[in-house]
Amino acid sequence: MRKIGAIGLVLLVVAACDASKRTPGIGAPEPATAQESNAAAVADDPMALEHQFVAQPDGGDIILERQIHEDMGINQIRAHLLLISRSFARGDFSLPGFVHEKPVPGELVMAQRADQISYTVEDLPHGGVVHMRTSDPEALTAIHSFIAFQIAEHHAAH
Repeated sequence: MRKIGAIGLVLLVVAACDASKRTPGIGAPEPATAQESNAAAVADDPMALEHQFVAQPDGGDIILERQIHEDMGINQIRAHLLLISRSFARGDFSLPGFVHEKPVPGELVMAQRADQISYTVEDLPHGGVVHMRTSDPEALTAIHSFIAFQIAEHHAAH
């Protein structure tokens, strides 16, 4: 049952991330750029997710929050972040590659040095954050590459 729930959550995330790649229907308006879409979605849809990726001196943070308090959505975000942190701690970075349809910079080194990186999840009022921390210089460089890629791909604040 857990696998079905996890698969459903992954499909939800993939569908949300993949929305900009869909072909518009006949007569549909021209799609906005990803940055315009992200800004419009957050401004117009209080249920929209705000992604933030922040490089830290000793690692980085992945922050996901909704614009308003909505228990079910917030619980889904927290479950997703917990899944990410557990997968990353095992050296499994298949989800970012799947979502972005290409290898993500830093993930190979992060997988190889998984035992040198700590992943903790913190609840925020409207979502949560995964803190990635290390004292290993090679792992730190990989985390910073991973964060920079995510910022560029998601057109996210940093």
